[in-house]
Amino acid sequence: MIALTEFERLEAPGLWLPDGESQRRPVIVSVGEATLTLSESRTDGQALTHWSLPAIERITPEGESPVRYRPAPDSSEELEIEDELMNEAIARIRHAIDRARPHPGRLRGVLIGLGVAALIGLGVFWLPGALIRQAVTIVPTVTRAEIGQELLDRIRRLSGAPCDTVHGARALNTLKKRLMSGGSGQIVVLTSGVAVSQHLPGGIILLNRAVVEDHEDPDVVAGYVLAEMERAREEDPLERLLRETGLMTSLRLLTTGHIPPEALDAHAESLLTAPLNGPDRDKLIAAFAAAQVHSAPYAYALDITGETVLPLIEADGVQIETTRSVLSDSDWVALQGVCGG
Repeated sequence: MIALTEFERLEAPGLWLPDGESQRRPVIVSVGEATLTLSESRTDGQALTHWSLPAIERITPEGESPVRYRPAPDSSEELEIEDELMNEAIARIRHAIDRARPHPGRLRGVLIGLGVAALIGLGVFWLPGALIRQAVTIVPTVTRAEIGQELLDRIRRLSGAPCDTVHGARALNTLKKRLMSGGSGQIVVLTSGVAVSQHLPGGIILLNRAVVEDHEDPDVVAGYVLAEMERAREEDPLERLLRETGLMTSLRLLTTGHIPPEALDAHAESLLTAPLNGPDRDKLIAAFAAAQVHSAPYAYALDITGETVLPLIEADGVQIETTRSVLSDSDWVALQGVCGG
């Protein structure tokens, strides 16, 4: 989200009406970078659900309080918030998202103007590589997240629905909070399709179910997530998409704010068979150290002999001096059962 960092830790009480229920229940509402999190109303309350800020809709007319919201226009789920600061924060975030979304004429004119100015001013942006760099630079965070979700929807058609049990989903959210800062991103476990792991725009990390089911240490799963995060830093997933799908995709993104459906379909299919290139080893070790995660379990998961991953093994306890638990035992058991056994 753009220029809204003052609301990253904002929390307030609210009343949540779950879908299909008639009894409202008290919750704690917190604002993240791209989501509204509803948690149980106690100090260490578990997250109950996450609402996408780009999709949230205000039900109550402007100027009235308390304010009622729903996660989507066709949803019967509701949330009531009386806190003025929280309502102001949500209003500002929705306004920022609305400004970042494509608007007929307005956003198109801005993007076209930026593209034309770059073409005329620098004189070399007719080159595909330059156009791609320009598109990657100016695309807002919310658009990246939307592109990532569109790709995930297409991957679901090829691989089936993501694994999603109640306790497993909570464990995945705990793992995300443990490894990803800022409240953005998502970890998705798939039953098939992705061979091991992959990453999409918007901080979406994909894991094959074998990554969570075939290992006894949660540090292994954390290692695969950290490795994908490092790959995403080394190769921007949006730039990868644009380079693969060609010049016209970049032009469409610059002029309309959207990527053609056929380009998304082709890229989704290629991601499922793309070979995994290992990230820079020193940067990956630094990522383990920053996250305070043991690197040796992940290394042995890659190579049980340890011969090809010796630097990762040797770094554990030397360069990675301080570590802490990735998941509690109960969360780890829940995560291993996220695909329903």
